Amino acid sequence: MSLYPSLEDLKVDKVIKAQAQFSQTPGPMPAITGGPYPPQPAPAGVSGSTLYPDLEELGDYMGLALNGDEVQRDLALVPAADGVGVPVGYGVGYGVGMVQPVTGADVGIRRADIRPGLREIILCKDQDGRVGLRLRAIDNGVFLQLVQANSPAALAGLRFGDQVLQINGQNCAGWSADKSHKALKAAAETRIELVVRDRPFQRTVTMHKDSTGHVGFIYKSGKITSLAKDGSAARNGLLVEHYICEVNGQNVIGLKDAQIKDILTTSPSAMTITVMPKFIYEHMIKRMSTGLLRSAMDHSVPEV
Repeated sequence: MSLYPSLEDLKVDKVIKAQAQFSQTPGPMPAITGGPYPPQPAPAGVSGSTLYPDLEELGDYMGLALNGDEVQRDLALVPAADGVGVPVGYGVGYGVGMVQPVTGADVGIRRADIRPGLREIILCKDQDGRVGLRLRAIDNGVFLQLVQANSPAALAGLRFGDQVLQINGQNCAGWSADKSHKALKAAAETRIELVVRDRPFQRTVTMHKDSTGHVGFIYKSGKITSLAKDGSAARNGLLVEHYICEVNGQNVIGLKDAQIKDILTTSPSAMTITVMPKFIYEHMIKRMSTGLLRSAMDHSVPEV
């Protein structure tokens, strides 16, 4: 799974698990007597002197409104698992001990999702006989180097960094970029079948803005250069020497820093950054001009 939850999600997840564990604990309620109410032992596995983790400590976390009422309103937006009362995805389908983002219902986070499986894409050529792709061969694989705006490839949901595994039933492993382009050119205009894997060189990190509207990283020419100490970016594992490929699922490759800043500023408090290591990114866009990336690359906001 390439969409990483944040530490803020983990804290809320602990509260949910404690509540679920308490609701499943059997045992009759003690009779009410005239004397002082006897303290009840905490269920097995719940540590500390209180049954629930203290929600007050979440109240001013990074300037976020994470009080009890706010958490309950957010949880109401997440579907419940059968018979348990715990939101779907908490420890389910992510491996033992893994946590899905509490903010996973956010549209921007859904746009940024990188799935490990495969997709079959059906393309048609445009009036000029093109599909709007430029491919590059890396390590015996074929990858999308450029997806042109408003092209059949962009309309089909293909993105920079996607790996093409098959073209019309032919395996692409070991193909050169020239051979891949020739296969696309020779294909029928009305139907080109591609099997694609989502952006294997990229990963997406979920972060939360603080009270000043920042997540805590600095970038130059699209490359992350430094991280703020104790910022959400640093806490959630964002790394320097990585290029920003997407913000909330929107491709920002080739955009000026001021344009990326505008997208970051208008993003919701829960946001995602999709990044690629510097050495892979620079190899991927080798011999491509910045002007071509800025003018031809698809920068539209993907539909969910």
